[in-house]
Amino acid sequence: MDKPISPFTKEQLLPKEETIDLLKENKSLFIGIPKENSFIEKRVCLTPDAVSALTSNGHRVIIESGAGNNANFNDHEYSESGAEITNDRSKVFSCPIVLKVEPPSLDEIDLLNTNALLISAVQIKMQHKNYFLKLSKKRITALGFEFIKDQDGSFPAVRQLSEIAGSASILIASEIMSITNEGNGLLLGNITGLPPCEVVILGAGTVGEFAARSALGLGANIRVFDNSITKLRNLQSSLGQMIYTSTMQPKNLQKALMRCDVAIGAAKGVTRAPILVDETTVQQMKSGAVIIDVSIDMGGCFETSELTSHDKPTFVKHDVIHYCVPNITSRYARTSSVSISNIFTPYLLKIAEDGGIENALRFDKGLKNGLYFYHGVLTNKTIANWFDLDCTDSNLLIF
Repeated sequence: MDKPISPFTKEQLLPKEETIDLLKENKSLFIGIPKENSFIEKRVCLTPDAVSALTSNGHRVIIESGAGNNANFNDHEYSESGAEITNDRSKVFSCPIVLKVEPPSLDEIDLLNTNALLISAVQIKMQHKNYFLKLSKKRITALGFEFIKDQDGSFPAVRQLSEIAGSASILIASEIMSITNEGNGLLLGNITGLPPCEVVILGAGTVGEFAARSALGLGANIRVFDNSITKLRNLQSSLGQMIYTSTMQPKNLQKALMRCDVAIGAAKGVTRAPILVDETTVQQMKSGAVIIDVSIDMGGCFETSELTSHDKPTFVKHDVIHYCVPNITSRYARTSSVSISNIFTPYLLKIAEDGGIENALRFDKGLKNGLYFYHGVLTNKTIANWFDLDCTDSNLLIF
């Protein structure tokens, strides 16, 4: 008996991959912004203008009363922008999306709803293992804004805050040098007939670049040290003028520090900032000289550096004034808050346009780079190695 003739060829009968169209549907967001409780944190994630942009797009924002006070944004401004104001802290943390500057404390993690989306800093070098274990237990999806990449591969949040820290370091040094602040009474500027102040900057990254910009703008002489010739070359190109640059040659660095009026520590390392200046060299610095150790949140790059706070920011050692406050940008809370808000707002609007965080992570690789927890599964290899935790590649969870 003859076999029936099939209407399909052999190739047509072979199984093929099914393609599914992902439709982007706008999703309404419900965002909670709690008040920061850390004694050194004075910033807020969203400004009233940013809240207005979100609420006018149909999103809901609830803010704990007083969350913006330290950044000079009051509750009335937020309510006029469409936000809901509440004194109930647990109500804010129960929102599907929670925005914070500082990572939440263990008690605050308890207030989060299961499967919530947390967007905050991670501050891996100041964290502990229990923090990540609690997030995992709550099945939290978490984004660290310092890990988020821009289209050009840079880290926008890190760069923005580094720019502020660099500029702030020179302004703070100028303030400390005033005789009213027990300084040596020098004006950090170039006055006719007087030699300009000498500023030494350790590190030619973003912090070093903006410290150099501010110092040059005031008329100071600057000397920048870094072991990367490429960074030093890029710094000169960015400033548009030739300045004194050097690698970390011990003799050159020691001579520069002995003559300087201000030394800015802006060097960074992989695990901690390298100690570039020993105590003996600090002893040889001018009496009344000022050290601003911006790297103190990574351990500091001066051997004599000790952690201080905004309430008591300076101490004197070997007749040299030290300023070693971590989170230096919080001193300029309003400017920093606007910068953070400018980064957060477009991402929040994009998450809504893409139909939620899952789709947004599929379409935006830079945003995906900021992901370190996905429904309780750790996806960041650096964190996993640091705290000896299990890790799963996010590409295996989101595709």
